[in-house]
Amino acid sequence: MLIVRSRLQGVTILKPNVLRDERGFFLESFRGATIEKIAPHIRFIQDNHVRSERAGVVRGLHFQKPPHAQSKFVWVSAGAIFDVVVDLRRESPTFGKWEAFSLSAENFLRLFVPRGFAHGYMTLEPGTEVQYKVDAYYAPEYEGGLSWNDPDLHIQWPDIEPILSSRDRKFPSLKNLDSPF
Repeated sequence: MLIVRSRLQGVTILKPNVLRDERGFFLESFRGATIEKIAPHIRFIQDNHVRSERAGVVRGLHFQKPPHAQSKFVWVSAGAIFDVVVDLRRESPTFGKWEAFSLSAENFLRLFVPRGFAHGYMTLEPGTEVQYKVDAYYAPEYEGGLSWNDPDLHIQWPDIEPILSSRDRKFPSLKNLDSPF
């Protein structure tokens, strides 16, 4: 896998080697040794799979607070997403900065998001399926979120009517968030 570092420390794009022929394709979707190179102490313990039926579904921006903070390894198995990470680490030189990535079933890109970041995405196609590994179990009492459309962040979301859960609509802006990291 080709490793491409983001401008946000720890956030990494992984591009697998895709072997194609007339039958289709083959790729290694996950390789522990590659994760060991970018995050030596990570051990993924759970896989999650999400399907969104419509384009415009926004999930996030989510995070888990310590001691149940999560690193994520994200990819798209059907459809496409506009994927966003926001640095919530108060001591980081990129605190409050965001970066977006285009992940799709066509480009096969994988995204590693370390602990200390809010993460979310908008689906770009109907029937989009997102899969991700986490290194800590979900703990509802440690759940947190950041407003997906915080005006101070200026995230340039795609021009698609957003579809959000009532929970995701209630998350605070960064200036009103007591960052746990």
